[in-house]
Amino acid sequence: MTENLAQSIDQLLAGGCSEEALRLAKAKAAQGNPDALMLLATWQLAGHLLPRDRVAAGRWLRAAAQAGHVEAAMMEVALTANGGLDKEADWPAALALLQSAARSGPLARAHLDLVDRMHITHTGLPLEPAERHRLTNDLDAYLLPGFCSAEECRHLAEAAIPVLEPALITDPLTGKVREHPVRTSHAAFLGPTRESLPARAINLRIAAASGTLVTQGEPLVVLHYAPGQQYRPHMDTLPAVTNQRIWTMLVYLNEGYRAGETQFPAIGLSIKGKLGDALLFR
Repeated sequence: MTENLAQSIDQLLAGGCSEEALRLAKAKAAQGNPDALMLLATWQLAGHLLPRDRVAAGRWLRAAAQAGHVEAAMMEVALTANGGLDKEADWPAALALLQSAARSGPLARAHLDLVDRMHITHTGLPLEPAERHRLTNDLDAYLLPGFCSAEECRHLAEAAIPVLEPALITDPLTGKVREHPVRTSHAAFLGPTRESLPARAINLRIAAASGTLVTQGEPLVVLHYAPGQQYRPHMDTLPAVTNQRIWTMLVYLNEGYRAGETQFPAIGLSIKGKLGDALLFR
């Protein structure tokens, strides 16, 4: 967002003048200001200052993208691919939007180049089933070697860098999400608005490999462990929920690290994946 517009909007909101902020954003949007158009799209998506309306948000996004807003164009691709605009998930339409954005945008071009190198169908599904090896008879756990390419791993890692925050846990006593010394890593959620087309293809691959629907998956999370950081023994199931997790898949985005194994202490199993390997367990 241009500095002057951002400052004006922020000052109005800080002063409790939300109606004035909305009027200013709409006035600038009527003049074709791409930042104002994008702001209205995000407000409409979140239900902030405007009623939550994903169809209307899609119209703002389309206008912002046509006005040259790069982030709006990429968000429109993501939400078209995963159905986040209250329409059916539509890979071909999302691909067409990405191809259009790639004509003038280097980021879209890079995403499109990666999609072109992925072994997928015209709807983004994997062409071939992933190779998987059962690790032990004591646990429903599988290693999937080379599940992601080095380029795909780099794409996910780079997408996470701007949004990394301290990782959280769900407190088993209160059910609330909070920081806790049991988990000292950082995490980045690549939710529906940040799910690039390559990330969407990887999520479709994860669903196929785990025998689930992509709609059953939580937003993709990238975890970053600096030296000395860890996640102490824990359960991946969630406390007091009716729609419980059934599988976890971990994809190793790098290799050459010391320690850092994924351990199942009750059965003495320790896994140290290589770049692009995946670990799937019930």
